[in-house]
Amino acid sequence: MDNILYAVVGVYLLIINIAAIAVYGIDKRKAVHQKMRISEKTLIILALAGGSIGAIIAMNVFHHKTKKPKFYIGVPAILILQVCLAGGLFFLPWFTN
Repeated sequence: MDNILYAVVGVYLLIINIAAIAVYGIDKRKAVHQKMRISEKTLIILALAGGSIGAIIAMNVFHHKTKKPKFYIGVPAILILQVCLAGGLFFLPWFTN
């Protein structure tokens, strides 16, 4: 059962991070062509939903949102919190047995 759960979580994280990279890239393209943009709220929600690694990759690859503290501080902070949460969930059962 645990292996299935890990597989589902892994697939979800892969998909959400690919989506984050794509959405950040689309927003950058829209910015360059002065078209209607994707909201910053949506970009942050993607990071919160598990796409923080993809968001950081996209920020660096596309040079997008790298001057806004909400992103260059906020997205790595989200990643740190997610790693701490995941570590706690992974290691907690080891300490309770």
